[in-house]
Amino acid sequence: MSMTDTMTAPTPTTDDALSTLTRRVDRLEAELAVRRLQHSYGYYLDKCLYQEVADLFSDDAEAIFCGGVYRGRAGINRLYLDRFRARFTQGHNGPVFGFLLDHPQLQDVISVNSDATEANGRFRCIMQAGVHASAREQFAGRTTHDQWWEGALYENTYVRENGVWKIKRLDYQPFWHAEYAKGWAQTEPMNAVIPIETYPVDPVGPDEIRPFALFPNTDVVDFHYAHPVTGKAWTESE
Repeated sequence: MSMTDTMTAPTPTTDDALSTLTRRVDRLEAELAVRRLQHSYGYYLDKCLYQEVADLFSDDAEAIFCGGVYRGRAGINRLYLDRFRARFTQGHNGPVFGFLLDHPQLQDVISVNSDATEANGRFRCIMQAGVHASAREQFAGRTTHDQWWEGALYENTYVRENGVWKIKRLDYQPFWHAEYAKGWAQTEPMNAVIPIETYPVDPVGPDEIRPFALFPNTDVVDFHYAHPVTGKAWTESE
């Protein structure tokens, strides 16, 4: 750099530096808020607090579950309140005796946009679920197995509305189920969870059905982020 370049190069002002730091702090706080939001989702779901789960979504959100797409506030309520709550807790909002449904949220990768108004998050869930022997009669026909594991990924989108972070798009894709005594190698796919009819033909069905398959199928869920070293986006053709 020449002496002239040195003399004419703009010098960052204190206001510029403060503005840059403010934006960085805002994005870091947004990342923490999104992580807290998703972890809270897992804790509420653990205890069958389905109303609290539904309240985490924006009004124009969508949820994707096993290939079924549920859109808007009506769709979110149909999935969590009319389907899950009615099936697992018979309309009761909260835990019921003898039913286990833990949803730990793990291995998160969160990306926040430049102005911290939207974010994407990828989370892993290793769920433990089942019915205690003393409650088996009450749950007859409501669960496929007495006790099982479930492995899944979330690839979600979040939005900040009036300063509050909410779930904009929840994409839950379970990959495998494992009946506790058999393990994942011997457990047949729980295809009964995959929707076959849309709403209103199925009163608790999704608004749209997309292709979906469980293990031994091994599809990759698209990554919302580029490779951290090469900077390339992953594509299925590679």
